[in-house]
Amino acid sequence: MAYPSPNRERRILKAGHSSIAVTLPKPWAEAMNLRPGDLVVFDQHNDGSLFLKPAPTVAAVPGGAPFLLQARSFDTPGLLTRLIVGAYRVGHDAIEIRTEVALAPERLEELHAAARGLLGVSVVAQEPNRIVLQNFIDPSKYGLPQLVQRMRMILAAFLDETRETLTRHRRSKRLPMLEEEGGKVLALLVRQLFLGSRDWSLARRIGSPDPRQLLEWRVVVHTLEELANELSVIAREGEHPSSEAIQHEMLRLLNSLGEGLRLSVDAIMHPELAGACDGFAEIQRVRLDVAEARRPRNRSRDPMLLAADRASRGLATLAEVAVERAVAGVSEAIFLEPQ
Repeated sequence: MAYPSPNRERRILKAGHSSIAVTLPKPWAEAMNLRPGDLVVFDQHNDGSLFLKPAPTVAAVPGGAPFLLQARSFDTPGLLTRLIVGAYRVGHDAIEIRTEVALAPERLEELHAAARGLLGVSVVAQEPNRIVLQNFIDPSKYGLPQLVQRMRMILAAFLDETRETLTRHRRSKRLPMLEEEGGKVLALLVRQLFLGSRDWSLARRIGSPDPRQLLEWRVVVHTLEELANELSVIAREGEHPSSEAIQHEMLRLLNSLGEGLRLSVDAIMHPELAGACDGFAEIQRVRLDVAEARRPRNRSRDPMLLAADRASRGLATLAEVAVERAVAGVSEAIFLEPQ
């Protein structure tokens, strides 16, 4: 974050009868999300200088109080998964589940499957009426740009497998693994955004130097999640025979969607006005291409073409974010007409 540089000189103030104090620069305190009463920690160097930073929050301290889920029983299928995934995504490291009635075998399997579907999560304690899950990931080691690039690679591989599915009308064995891996990366991305929104120092370390960019990243992550859902629809529908004309159109559109995904994510990762504009123009062509493919009346409600249309809208959202990021970094735009 580029906040104004404060005056480097600060006058020592008297605080109480025997203490002295010095004020903190307001821009830095705001960037660190510090409020009166918050704690800071410092290290003294051999040359007498001090290194100052906000104290870690309780949630970030290993061994802190776990998030407690307590009920007489958890009988509703899917509820435990939703609670565990939700607690992980909003930043809880430890999740403790207590019940009066021991969990049924199918609920235990659901719980373990939910843990396997989250990066860094393991079951560390299991008793008949008490189970504890622990996350072991250091959030500072997972940057937002790297995770978004990883998600782009997963979606690109998903597109390749979907083409094979359309050609053979048989589900690829690799698609479920890609869906699982994509789900893990998306959950971690959401978790990183929540943690970054509470700790601006962490936000900078994971690739969002201006905390306001976290909103942009949230749009990007949500859009990638929607893209994954639409590609899953196309893959499932592609398992069944379809007309030769629709199959031909879908294979062509998948190529266009893949190129649009590459251009839009690259433009987000490397904000540059010319590249962002080129990507925006290309994705507008993809959208027109999808609309043209759906124009015949007998194709307008085809599930695969509808999913491709929704996917192209998602790419348009990514292209808009890329343009906004590029515009934010310049003061003037000059467009040259082609010779």
